[in-house]
Amino acid sequence: MGMARQAAPAVNTPPASGPGKTDGRTARRPPALRLLARPEVGVFLGAVAVFVFFLVAAPPVREGSSMANVLYQSSTIGIMALPVALLMIGGEFDLSSGVAVITSALTASMVSYQLTMNVWVGVLVALAVSLGVGLFNGWMLVRTGLPSFLVTLGTFLMLQGVNLAVTKLVTGNVATDDISDMDGFDQAKAVFASSFDVGGVQVKITVVWWLVFAALATWVLLRTKYGNWVFAVGGNQDSARAVGVPVTFTKISLFMLVGFGAWFVGMHQLFSFNTVQSGEGVGQELIYIAAAVIGGCLLTGGYGSAIGPVFGAFMFGMVQQGIVYAGWNPDWFKAFLGVMLLGATLINLWVRKTATRR
Repeated sequence: MGMARQAAPAVNTPPASGPGKTDGRTARRPPALRLLARPEVGVFLGAVAVFVFFLVAAPPVREGSSMANVLYQSSTIGIMALPVALLMIGGEFDLSSGVAVITSALTASMVSYQLTMNVWVGVLVALAVSLGVGLFNGWMLVRTGLPSFLVTLGTFLMLQGVNLAVTKLVTGNVATDDISDMDGFDQAKAVFASSFDVGGVQVKITVVWWLVFAALATWVLLRTKYGNWVFAVGGNQDSARAVGVPVTFTKISLFMLVGFGAWFVGMHQLFSFNTVQSGEGVGQELIYIAAAVIGGCLLTGGYGSAIGPVFGAFMFGMVQQGIVYAGWNPDWFKAFLGVMLLGATLINLWVRKTATRR
């Protein structure tokens, strides 16, 4: 009887390849729903809305120099938001990323100045320290099984204390010494903090680096085996491990990518201002995470893109500069960001539900 029940559908079922014969499992979703399924769609619409709003509310934004400032502010957030977003797609997040930027800048400055060495030596030592911080976070996570919130909160507090204590011990002050007259400074500044002219407007080099890193991160996520590993460990690391994904390597390398981002932004700050305040960086980690969340990345992992955080960082830069150009009280900036974060999260939730609805 079981054989009869299996054979009956073979006689009565029409060919699946015939016109108009597809069922719910094989029917293709409309293009609009497929587009909505992209994690960056919601934040793109939000970024356009914020951009248009400030074009109307703050006329100075329409000037080329103003837009260059907006892009600069966006790039300093966006460069760090990219590795933070990749880490979130991998199912983790890093609360130490803000102070890690300052740790990197302090290391490069003090190694160069106190040891009277070429600044590139300090830059390379700072890179090693930043990657080491990421390695420590990732190793502690996979070794202990603790949530990344606890691991990186501990690192955040340690780095915050070390930044202040070591800077006071070495320099006798809360800030590092000016390194602008040291060997290699001009070359390093050209890489990390220079500007170039576009139609009479000075554009910071960080804007170019931001877009280059975004393109590279997008290619890695969508076109490489490593990108598949990131999505897999963020979705379900036990299942990923069962099919051969190197979960430990992927997690640790993602934290080290955040360390690389912290190094790069730290170098930009150092060579832009020639000196570093040791107490800075606190709270910036929330900005980076918020830019990634607004960009469509889920705190639960396994979902997101590298393009979304680009628009998320642009929204932050647009709001930060737009409030100033509009002549409003800048104290409202954080309140505006909170509303923007909640609004973007709700929009992303609605977009995902709409895209997955049959």
